[in-house]
Amino acid sequence: MTQPPNQPPQPGGFGAPQDPPPGGFGAPQNPGPGNPVPPAQPPGAPQPGYGYPQQPGPYGAPQQPGPYGYPQQPGPYGAPQQPGPYGQPGQQPGPYGQPQPGPYGAPQQPGPYGQPTQPGYGYPQAQYPGAPGTPPPGGSGTRNPFKGKPALAVGAAVAALLVIGGTVYAVTGGDDGGKKEPVAGKSDDPKPTAPESPVDPGDGSGDGGADPDDLNEGRRPGESKVLWYKEAPDAPGSGAEANGMWITDRTAVKAAYKDLVGYGVGDGAPAWDTLTFPQKICATTAQKTADDKIVVAYMSGASDRAKCNQLQQVDLNTGKKGWSGEIADGALFDSTITVELSIAGNTLMVGRSQSGTAYDVTTGKKLYDKKKYGDACFPAAFSGGTRLIQVASCGAGTDNEHDELQELDPKTGKVKWTFAYEKGWRIGRTFSVDPLVVYSTNEDKDTWNIATFTPAGRIRSQVDIKDRIAPECGWAILQRDLNGCLGVAVDANTLYLPTEATTGANEVIAIDLAKGKEKWRVKSPTDQTILPLKTEGGKLVAYVEPSYDAGGRVVSIATAGAGHEPVTLLQNPASASEVENGFFSRDIDWADGRLYLSTTRLSGDDDAKEKLMLAYGK
Repeated sequence: MTQPPNQPPQPGGFGAPQDPPPGGFGAPQNPGPGNPVPPAQPPGAPQPGYGYPQQPGPYGAPQQPGPYGYPQQPGPYGAPQQPGPYGQPGQQPGPYGQPQPGPYGAPQQPGPYGQPTQPGYGYPQAQYPGAPGTPPPGGSGTRNPFKGKPALAVGAAVAALLVIGGTVYAVTGGDDGGKKEPVAGKSDDPKPTAPESPVDPGDGSGDGGADPDDLNEGRRPGESKVLWYKEAPDAPGSGAEANGMWITDRTAVKAAYKDLVGYGVGDGAPAWDTLTFPQKICATTAQKTADDKIVVAYMSGASDRAKCNQLQQVDLNTGKKGWSGEIADGALFDSTITVELSIAGNTLMVGRSQSGTAYDVTTGKKLYDKKKYGDACFPAAFSGGTRLIQVASCGAGTDNEHDELQELDPKTGKVKWTFAYEKGWRIGRTFSVDPLVVYSTNEDKDTWNIATFTPAGRIRSQVDIKDRIAPECGWAILQRDLNGCLGVAVDANTLYLPTEATTGANEVIAIDLAKGKEKWRVKSPTDQTILPLKTEGGKLVAYVEPSYDAGGRVVSIATAGAGHEPVTLLQNPASASEVENGFFSRDIDWADGRLYLSTTRLSGDDDAKEKLMLAYGK
């Protein structure tokens, strides 16, 4: 979502892991002396017009990888900045130590109005933040709570492409990020059975059948099976969004353009008839309710003036539609051209560009509004899950321009606590809401920061590492998309982040949330990138990417003790590596011993069938 009106467009780009979009920022507010505050976000491409949600800037933000073989755009300033002493809620951080200015990375591509939240194929994509410089010591009682990491330019990784008959084959490269909840999942590790060949590689409308190009052919002993594989429905030539993947104990559900499709988790057979909406799906809830329901928003029409204001609740297990409704516009400049949806408990929060409205997710009944408050503070973004977090943009265009972080009571909207960031800092992502871990960037300092918070909204620690981190975060053209990161996991006491590969394979770093310091690190078991997915049963589950001639794998890593060597849970077959390697933009999930990959962007290419979803198991 964007900042309030009267704010001039700012260069944007922020700390999202793999692909920062252009955007402006809101700087944190200067709290009273002695009160430190977290950093904000760095600049990026020019922001949309006044009143429209602003997009985070590039500096050091986690970046979204582009399709395989496509050149990736060097990311903005690299190293994270380390926060200073603990701040009190509502307090503003003080001056920072001298950052080491790193050269700007390749120019970033601004996102014009109406540009898809995810870059289309072939667009250069920004890389991750660079290594932080040594943060200055932070003293308690100073106005400098955050110690930022100076960003350094990250060189672009250019991948080779082989084009044959109009089809692009990825030889090497990275993938775009998807949404991931850094919350521990189920601890069991069932071993589902799989049919001998993957089911229905079609568009999801059939009832299964053998894959003409058997992805399990030549499967070696010990390798997992492709349980099923689906191709995407038709999309317009300009491309379409496919954000949203949800896994229950019965169904795997995917959003793609106008469709919502559900498959049996084990065999990929259609779980229910495809739901096709009148217009394209424009927003989805990253979270599902305790009884497996979600809410999607779709456009009111196909014209340039259409709005993302039509809501529909859906049961993931049955495909049945529940309540529906229309989101009203807010005040001037507070539109529903784009919206964001979050679920926290039994509350659905709908975020416009400058306000939010909460509904009972079960009945669709309106609960309350979140509007302008205090020093011209406008709600700019929300993050759901086990808690409801609000980010507000305050004092736009004034000397007191800053971001504020708040926790809300999901049932009433009552503010539990407020933490004001100092001017210049922009909140970009919430890596987790419980515990609360926030990524922010500073345009003026060319730095980034990761801060963890106590339940009362005070700074618990600030991450102090000297590595470039490389989670994958999607584009957010007209909104911040606080939840839009893949490759980050968090448990009660530890943050798990992937580093950027510099020479050889990358690593996963475990960071102590109480101190902000590294606890341990482990290298990828192959030459390919390793990405944390979630924690379960006292272990970290991570995905190791495939190469062009070898399948990827899922590994578990002990989080306690002295040994952290990855143990393979699934080794995907080499016979399916080309398909696995071909998700140019992706979402990944691990549930009940199965691995799911899906695309988050459709190119609209009529010359070839596009991949939609792939499932592996034993």
